[in-house]
Amino acid sequence: MREFSVSLKEKIRQIDYVVLFCVLGMNLLSILTLAGASSEFGTRFVIVQSAMSVAGIFLMFTISYFDYDKLIKAAGIWVLVFATILMLAVIFFGEGIRGNRNWLYLPGIPIGIQPSEFTKICFIITFSQHIKRVQGEINHIKNVLLLGIHAIFYFALILATGDLGSALVFLGITIVMLLVGGLSMWYFIGAAAVLVILSPFLWEALSETQQNRIIFGFNPEGDPLGKGFQALCSRRAIAAGGFLGAGMFGGSQFNFSDSYSDFLFAVLAEKFGFFGCFIYISLMATLIIRILWIARIARKDYGAYMCAGVVAVLLCQSLENIGMCLAMLPVIGITLPFFSYGGSSLLASYIMIGLVQSIKSHNQKYFFEREKS
Repeated sequence: MREFSVSLKEKIRQIDYVVLFCVLGMNLLSILTLAGASSEFGTRFVIVQSAMSVAGIFLMFTISYFDYDKLIKAAGIWVLVFATILMLAVIFFGEGIRGNRNWLYLPGIPIGIQPSEFTKICFIITFSQHIKRVQGEINHIKNVLLLGIHAIFYFALILATGDLGSALVFLGITIVMLLVGGLSMWYFIGAAAVLVILSPFLWEALSETQQNRIIFGFNPEGDPLGKGFQALCSRRAIAAGGFLGAGMFGGSQFNFSDSYSDFLFAVLAEKFGFFGCFIYISLMATLIIRILWIARIARKDYGAYMCAGVVAVLLCQSLENIGMCLAMLPVIGITLPFFSYGGSSLLASYIMIGLVQSIKSHNQKYFFEREKS
């Protein structure tokens, strides 16, 4: 079929404005929450988050302008090479706290980057292409094993840095993408059975810090001044917010360690109450549903798989972050998409949305017909 040209004006018109409204709404809510807490946190966080937001929006629009198919085909194997180099750099030169080595600091630059955030994008791209190549015979044992090796390669790189939270997100991405790709449920049942059998050995393989995070994540009262401290402070801040909250500049329970980043949802709850939390959750739910719709109309099958991977990231991170803020799930260092403070997380999220926007903007290139190649 003959490809027809698309003008810049037409590409702008084809951008999904529901997706755009949702991500900008969550991002704005983040900046307002940080601004309201600036008397305790300082204005630096507001300035950095705002600057990263502008950079992220620019990246999103830039990526959405280009055809994702051409971009990915041009990148080829270099996507995998880039992800591998990033993670090896973290393993050997990374810095971190509480047993993790998940940050890279470049000489002369005071701001660090978290490569695992960008590696998620690389995994979604390479894994979607892999599923596309075997989609007709995805349930063949050989293809299942190769897909497993592909996923384990990324998973092992992340786990080697001690970043259990990101490793679990990668596991969620793998499950969702394989499910959408048509893998038989019997494989999932078998994998779950193997996981149960191996769980004692996997538990012993975790460091003491990681084990304590899990134990006191489900029971923060067991170590209220240690591993459970942040979760209990977060829960108190959420409870103090009530329905409408203490106001943008009100509240007193939210100022505890890492409340500006992983626990910013608790700050939102105290300042804007249940109503503010409902706005964020509604925007995120709408975004996820809209991306699933974009996956359904994607021109290429692997475009749909990429959308599924993005949905997995948004869903896994949102559930885990809100769960740990409510002291119901372990505190494992997961950011809340488009909300938690953090340049790497925000930029990576906007890049993923840029890919989704490109899939939407270029879905009519071949007269509304999805290609198989």
